Amino acid sequence: MEHTADAEHHGGGTKEVIKVTIILSILTVIELALGFAMMGMEQGSGLKLAIKGTIVILMMAKAFYIVGYFMHLKHEVKNLIMTIVVPLLLFVWFITAFLSDGNSFKNLKNTYDPHKKELSTQKVEKKEEVKETKTEEKKKAVE
Repeated sequence: MEHTADAEHHGGGTKEVIKVTIILSILTVIELALGFAMMGMEQGSGLKLAIKGTIVILMMAKAFYIVGYFMHLKHEVKNLIMTIVVPLLLFVWFITAFLSDGNSFKNLKNTYDPHKKELSTQKVEKKEEVKETKTEEKKKAVE
């Protein structure tokens, strides 16, 4: 009798693990359904962006459950927040910094080197068009 009460007190029940596993499975199925639904949408549509945001939120919920239950941090809320939110904010900050730095480099390169600007504005011919042009030039040279 004491053993059962002791196991419930420490939260080592199988029911809790099964519950968390079912929640994680449901979140994964929802993410997959949203991902497959998003595949047929236009690039750059607002709905597609909203679905991507929803998938990220669902991934964060899954991370909370995994860290909280399987790493036994569910009662340490402050540490859990620091474990998930701080790396996420740093990641977003790094991506933003790298994108803005790369964009400024591209703009500076085009400003100070006119040759690069000319190359970036030229259209590239498709390989098939180039092959056809070369074939026509060879035919003219033979005639």
